[in-house]
Amino acid sequence: MNSHDPRNDSGVRTLDEAHRLHKTPALIPRTDFGSYVSGFVDGEGCFCVSFHPSRRHRFGWEVRPSFSVSQNADRADLLYVLKETWECGSIRPDRSDKTIKFEIRNVRDLLMKVVAHFRVYPLLSSKQADVERFSSICRWMSEGRHLERDGFEQIVRTAMEMNPSGKRKYSGSEILGSLRSGERIVYATSNRGRT
Repeated sequence: MNSHDPRNDSGVRTLDEAHRLHKTPALIPRTDFGSYVSGFVDGEGCFCVSFHPSRRHRFGWEVRPSFSVSQNADRADLLYVLKETWECGSIRPDRSDKTIKFEIRNVRDLLMKVVAHFRVYPLLSSKQADVERFSSICRWMSEGRHLERDGFEQIVRTAMEMNPSGKRKYSGSEILGSLRSGERIVYATSNRGRT
């Protein structure tokens, strides 16, 4: 018996398949494009700061800020327009919910493209408070504050205030209670040379 339900599956397995579906003329950029993007993100976007245990990173944790927005493949045109307009990020199939996801993780791009956009075109829902916290965390990371214990702790506390209805793998108390002394540090090129 086949349990496949076409209502829950875009049928897209690769980005090549998704790209063939994009024929929506309504997405020609207009003067109110910024407002449209903000409205779209208000409903479908996510501002997230996650933490992952890491022996390579100072204090034993890697901080991963990211912005993402997902859509079913047959309505994913805006994701490609966003990637082209902001000139950063990546688009990939998201197997967890069978959608297409546009995601930005680079701290500089998050500040220069994402945060800059939502300063000009703020969200109208309570999600704007997450944008403000996200903006602060990205700015602190660009300043290297995640490499100082006080700064790292402030980032953890601020991140834990975001997405209150979401599930986290690690609680703030777990992260803060397990911080090592910070004696080791490895430099990476992806986030302005700092980890």
